Amino acid sequence: MGIEVGFFGLLILIADIYAIVKTFESGASTGTKVIWILLILLLPVVGLILWFIFGPGRKR
Repeated sequence: MGIEVGFFGLLILIADIYAIVKTFESGASTGTKVIWILLILLLPVVGLILWFIFGPGRKR
């Protein structure tokens, strides 16, 4: 059981790092970037889901 939880945590960490890098690379304002990065860091799973749906650089 511990290995599965650790593997899931590793996947979330990788996805969070990807989201943070993509946020840095986006053309959004500095304030928007800071808010998104804080959201991803403070709420790793929820913040990541919200970033995938609403994050900077998303075509609407």
